[in-house]
Amino acid sequence: MADAQDGKALDRVAEAAGQAGKRGLPPVHLWNPAHVGVIDIVIRKDGTWVHEGGVIGREALVRLFSTILRKDEDGVYLVTPVEKLKIAVEDAPFVAVRVDRAGEALRFTTNVGDEVEAGPENPIRVALGDDGEPRPYVHVRRGLEALIARPVFYELAEMAEEREGALGVASNGAWFPIGPAA
Repeated sequence: MADAQDGKALDRVAEAAGQAGKRGLPPVHLWNPAHVGVIDIVIRKDGTWVHEGGVIGREALVRLFSTILRKDEDGVYLVTPVEKLKIAVEDAPFVAVRVDRAGEALRFTTNVGDEVEAGPENPIRVALGDDGEPRPYVHVRRGLEALIARPVFYELAEMAEEREGALGVASNGAWFPIGPAA
């Protein structure tokens, strides 16, 4: 019964997201629907979306759902004008899979097709993982971040310059440390 309800919820969310997303990113930050629940969707560390244990293989559906993500104090939700469903996110909801230098900006592309330029409003940060390895992120929108994929982080390291004992990159007038020099 719960599986059937989850499937119906997934269909409702997809339909509402499709309607809302026809004009660019929907204003999920403005929506406060009466129905709040939980849906068995997990975004894995590698950016794979899983529903009820099975990978969501339709790229268009994942991209659609990514447009209605909202981060609240108590978690990440898929939000439509009529429903707000909490999902699980193992790390970050997006993965930055490409970086390009565009003039003075670093432009990142995520696994769901978002493009974001790093800068004061979209900072790059590096945290240390439980294994002591760097975990780099770039802010995408409204508190949602993308984990910067390892090959992309290596590209950033190649672009890095040293300032005051740290390696970092500049973008849109801001400088972001990505690791210690030496």
